[in-house]
Amino acid sequence: MGEGPMGVVILGSTGSIGRQAVEVIAGMPERLRAVALGAARDGRRLLEQVRRLRPEAVALEDPDAGRAWRPALEREGVRVLVGPGSAEELATWPGAERVLVAITGAAGLRPTLAALRAGRDVALANKESLVAAGALVTAQAAAAGVRLLPVDSEHSALFQCLAGRSPAEVERLILTASGGPFRGWRPEALRDVTPEQAVRHPNWSMGAKISVDCATLMNKGLEVIEAHWLFGLPASRIGVVVHPQSVVHGLVELRDGAMVAVLARPDMRQPIQYALCYPERGPRLVDRLDLAAVGKLTFEEPDTRTFPCLALAYRALETGGTAPAVLNAANEEAVAAFLAGRLPFPGIAETVAAVLDRHRARPVTGLDDVLEADAWAREEARAQMAGPPRTAVGPGGAASPPA
Repeated sequence: MGEGPMGVVILGSTGSIGRQAVEVIAGMPERLRAVALGAARDGRRLLEQVRRLRPEAVALEDPDAGRAWRPALEREGVRVLVGPGSAEELATWPGAERVLVAITGAAGLRPTLAALRAGRDVALANKESLVAAGALVTAQAAAAGVRLLPVDSEHSALFQCLAGRSPAEVERLILTASGGPFRGWRPEALRDVTPEQAVRHPNWSMGAKISVDCATLMNKGLEVIEAHWLFGLPASRIGVVVHPQSVVHGLVELRDGAMVAVLARPDMRQPIQYALCYPERGPRLVDRLDLAAVGKLTFEEPDTRTFPCLALAYRALETGGTAPAVLNAANEEAVAAFLAGRLPFPGIAETVAAVLDRHRARPVTGLDDVLEADAWAREEARAQMAGPPRTAVGPGGAASPPA
């Protein structure tokens, strides 16, 4: 790691992953140092983190929150950036060697690209950046000669399993899913699901949006797309298996039939620490996994009839081009509507499917292609949720029958 602690920027520091990253850094002052922290609007928690980690700079993307909290933050001796674009500025902060992008949703794309362009390794907890713009993100990392280090527990597990292996050895990647809070439910029962039920994940403590994605299995679908870009395998060689105990986080099937897996307690501090300390390993932060106490590990096929979002993600990946960006944007709009009580739980998958049906995928040649597809999909999703189906239209295109 070089002399002294590594400088780290945390974007999304007040969210679930960001808060746990703060714990990791605070517990390893000799190895890691937070040089900047970025948040959307939670000034109170950001102030607490400033007092704990003493960064050089902070950012609040929400202008109202920035105006309200700037005086208190500045009294702590930090530089305060406010407003849209402030996360991008933090992503290139001097003295930072690694940027943890833990911003939720497509909002994480611009800061991710900014960090890569500036020559920073990116610890990526924002899967939507790779889902919406995987070709752009991976090309930028390669051009800058820097690393994309996965933070999701499943991709961290695959990354660890693949360490030192030739691509020719690898037959298949397998992501594990807990099945979410509604595993085993019949489709008709999901009509009455409440947001409070959907965010109650059986094994993990996460933010509301990702918890709903886990409940619909969209999170696993997004992870399939992310794995494609991180590890370079096609959809046909990336599988998903439901594993309710969340102890096996990922498996790699080798060409001779052997399988390699990472087992650990369901605690995000371990993959966060691995991404921040890579290529070294840090000290133990989580309790030892007691296999005898776990007793039994079970696996089953995902139920894509009841939870069609996983199949929709595979469809978007196989279509390629702008389709994954459209999938992601439509899902974000639908999940927000569900959490606000404006859409029933099954309506999330129904909305995403309808938007994909109406989309005519185009190649991604630059960021504008992604942003245009994202904006179009959000408008289409809102229209689908507000009224009856319409004729199919692609971004900037004329009406046409659904493909």
